[in-house]
Amino acid sequence: MIIAIEGIDGAGKNTLSAQLRDALGADTLAFPRYGASIHADLARDALHGRMGDLTDSAHGMATLFALDRAGAKELLDAYAGAPDHTIVLDRYVASNAAYTAARTKDPAAAEWVRALEFERLGLPLPDLQVLVDTPPEEARRRAQRRERTDVERTRDRYERDSELQQRTFAAYAELAAASWAGRWVRTAHAPTIIQAVENL
Repeated sequence: MIIAIEGIDGAGKNTLSAQLRDALGADTLAFPRYGASIHADLARDALHGRMGDLTDSAHGMATLFALDRAGAKELLDAYAGAPDHTIVLDRYVASNAAYTAARTKDPAAAEWVRALEFERLGLPLPDLQVLVDTPPEEARRRAQRRERTDVERTRDRYERDSELQQRTFAAYAELAAASWAGRWVRTAHAPTIIQAVENL
């Protein structure tokens, strides 16, 4: 079973993923896989201004993030359709769809991402997607606090752009409302997610 935890930067995805790992006895994986994937590391370099104008290309960045996930396809395939074998993902394909739609201001970009990742790259569909329902302003404050207390968590170009975060949250809400790529639940509480998992 694949459970994808989605949301904007500072929403609390990592905390919720850890809670679900403990409650469900699940494995976890965070995307982007910084330090483990050349595509993720190139994307990080771009987000911190070290790759020229690459970050200006929404589709170029989306492709790097997609290729990072494609590098984990064999691992993810082992959880697809396996109800007794669960992995909780801190971000998955919907993240790429929401950010790309928000950056391009084109809702059709979400379908471009769907075709790229699920069709062309063959990534497995998630069994459940969770939109961590944290208001963008609260998420921004959390990301700022995190940056002040952890030198490893300097905010990148996306994280510093509060307007982008607002648009991305709206794009996520549209994806959830449309049941994009499967079932969704909107919550910031682990018990609600566990109940949704039990009802699958």
